[in-house]
Amino acid sequence: MKYVRAEDGNSVIFYGILEGDNVIKLEGDIFGDYRRTDESAPLKDLKLLAPCVPSKIMCAGTNYMSHIKECVEVMHLDVKVPEKPLIFGKGPNTLADPEQGIIYPTGVDRVDFEGELGVVIGKRCKKAAKETAMEYVLGYTCLNDVSARDMQWGDGQWTRGKGLDTFCPIGPMITDEIDPFNSPIYTRVNGETLQDGNTNDLIFGIPELIEFISEWITLEPGDIIATGTPAGVAPVKVGDVIEIEIPGIGILRNTMV
Repeated sequence: MKYVRAEDGNSVIFYGILEGDNVIKLEGDIFGDYRRTDESAPLKDLKLLAPCVPSKIMCAGTNYMSHIKECVEVMHLDVKVPEKPLIFGKGPNTLADPEQGIIYPTGVDRVDFEGELGVVIGKRCKKAAKETAMEYVLGYTCLNDVSARDMQWGDGQWTRGKGLDTFCPIGPMITDEIDPFNSPIYTRVNGETLQDGNTNDLIFGIPELIEFISEWITLEPGDIIATGTPAGVAPVKVGDVIEIEIPGIGILRNTMV
């Protein structure tokens, strides 16, 4: 299934299922009960929104070996391979739609993109075992864990540097039609490919992340787990166009403003 959340020309927001170039409108909530209607609209006539509105976004830091290597060798940071998942959170204020501008904060010298696979939780999840963790997943989306490095590195913790307004674009859809364990992920800036990774390089996989997080933090329907970013992160400036592409999900495109 390919779910979208969209706004039509009358400013009506709805969930839909993407079939070809058309969106079938749904009644209800994709995280609960819903039904297909007889109404549809061409995708080109709709504005795609963030495909869900999470109560929280739980993120895995330094979860690709390639990214750890570049942190040490390129950024000259004291980063080690984690013995357990390194988890931090982003609030709902960070959410941004596809094509929405990412606000470059004042007084910051470096802002980086981080292309990631986002895991969308489909039902309430508490103390899940990794053997059954995938039962709680509705699907997957593209995610950009935008980071203000001055704040992240200077504060000694990541809440402010990762938690600024518009610092978590997601989209363009949620789908369960990809292999999340072997999924390519690309990030382009102004057309140049800077990240070329694959989720098969994750240090802690999706079941392990769900088990670890849900032991202490209840995951609600619509919440997202950001699984980490591969090597290739780099600073961006106002006017840069960032595209994160995961085959089968599509392209999440945003401009720094």
